[in-house]
Amino acid sequence: MKTRVILVGIGGATCSGKTTLAKHLRRILPNSVIIHQDDFAPPQEKIPIHPVYGVQDWDRAEGAIEWPRMVKSLEEVKRTGEIPPEHVSHDHLNEQKDVPIDDNVYKKWKEYFEQVEKEHREKGEEIKWVMVDGFLLYWHPEVVDKLDVRIFLRVPHDVLKQRRHERHGYHTAVQSDPEGSLWRDPPNYWEQIVWPAYVEAHEGMLENGDVEHGKPNGKVPGLLLLEGLELSMSDMVDRACGVLVGVSGGDGHAYGDSA
Repeated sequence: MKTRVILVGIGGATCSGKTTLAKHLRRILPNSVIIHQDDFAPPQEKIPIHPVYGVQDWDRAEGAIEWPRMVKSLEEVKRTGEIPPEHVSHDHLNEQKDVPIDDNVYKKWKEYFEQVEKEHREKGEEIKWVMVDGFLLYWHPEVVDKLDVRIFLRVPHDVLKQRRHERHGYHTAVQSDPEGSLWRDPPNYWEQIVWPAYVEAHEGMLENGDVEHGKPNGKVPGLLLLEGLELSMSDMVDRACGVLVGVSGGDGHAYGDSA
C-alpha cells in the first residue's frame, strides 16, 4: 500500500480562528491529524527577553519557534505519515471556544472525502492528511516548502486585540514540568510585542507590506487568503475543502512507500 501524505498549512495571527478551522477539517477528513506550531516553541526558560521592554518575547519569529526541530518533524511526518512519538502538545490545555459550522457543509464534505479515500484505497493508495496550524507558519522558507496547501486567515487588528485580551492565557512548555506553565500577557504586551512581531513576520508576503489589506504577493506560493470577518466558519471550511479537492486527486506529489 502506498501512502500519500498531504500537509495542509493553516496560518494566521493569534486568535484568528486557525486552530478552529484545523479542528473542523480534522473532523471532516478521514485519517487526519493536527500539528500545532505552538508546540515547537522553546521551553519558557529559553524564551528571549525583549531588548527594549524587558519582558519575554514569545512572538518575534527568530526566537519564538525552534525552527530546526519543526522542520525535522515535518520531514518525518511527510515521510511516515505519523507524528513523532516524542512530540508533546499542550493545545488540549488551552481555552477552546466552540465555533460550530453548518451541518450540511460538514456532511457534504465528509461524504466527499470518505469517497475519495475509498477510491484511493481501491487503487492501493492511502491518503493521510496533516493539518499544520501556526501564527508564524509562512515565515520560514523550509516550512513553507514542506506544505502542500497554504491557507491564511486574516482578521483585523482591533478584533484580534479584543480576542487576545479575552483569553486567560496560553499553556507553554517548561523544562521541569511536562504539563507546562500558564503564560499571561504582561501589560501592553499586545501593543509592544505581539502586533509588531506579527507585522514583521507577514509584511513580506503581502502587497505593499500591508498586513491588513494587502493581497498575497506570490512570496508564499498558492496562498489562499480567507478574510475572517467577511466569511463565516462554515464558509471558510467550504473554501478550504474546495482547495483540498484539487490536491487529493493524486498528482504524484508527496508520495512515499510504506510497508
